[in-house]
Amino acid sequence: MSSFKHWSARLLFGLLAVAPALGQAVEREDDAVIARSLTAMLRAARTVVSRNQALINDPAIGDKGLGGKKVLAEALVIYKETTQIDPKGIAAGSRHGRLLRAQQDAIVEVIDANQSTLNQRGVAFKGFIPATAARLINEAFSRRASEDAVVKVTAPEQLIRNRKSRPDDWEAKTIRDKLLAADWPKGQMVSDATSSQGRQAFRFASPEYYAPSCLSCHGGPKGQIDVTGYPKEGASEGDLGGVISVTLFR
Repeated sequence: MSSFKHWSARLLFGLLAVAPALGQAVEREDDAVIARSLTAMLRAARTVVSRNQALINDPAIGDKGLGGKKVLAEALVIYKETTQIDPKGIAAGSRHGRLLRAQQDAIVEVIDANQSTLNQRGVAFKGFIPATAARLINEAFSRRASEDAVVKVTAPEQLIRNRKSRPDDWEAKTIRDKLLAADWPKGQMVSDATSSQGRQAFRFASPEYYAPSCLSCHGGPKGQIDVTGYPKEGASEGDLGGVISVTLFR
């Protein structure tokens, strides 16, 4: 075989050897885009609920005008502002498009299913807070997409108020070893290729920190019962308060 043929064979062998690694890198990058997108959409929907808490809890107003389509429309505006991505530009038939659509449908479903609560007269605190809305949206999303993806809001074990939100082994280790580490860059996300529920998966965790508006329920004095009926954690602004966890199955 000529030297050129030897060189060609070595080049072909080298390309074949690295092709799987390149493919995995591209796949992982795509997974990260999808995970960030689902995280942003969940946060956007939760923000709409947060901004409308005074209206939701107004006992004098019946119909709040907060139907599922309206909440979704406002969430889409926030999503575009925070991501600089227009969801209409995401191919509907792509994995990203299908999962984002399932999440949007979940938002509409949850808001519409809770209209009797949102519109109840004579009751001030309705209990439909951002955390509750996020949990219900994630559950509705799971019913649509559990074979492909799971989105969950969890937190350090000692902060968990709902047992359904307890961190699994990967989440607990990620929170303990990374997100709670003194030298972890604030806001930096974590991604990992591992397994979940016996399947290969891309795992993603985005930290969330207490803002001033969170402290009425999660601040001090520690142990005092808040408006939702739980004891306050005594947290401070900027403390790690939660984690949005996304699992994309392969």
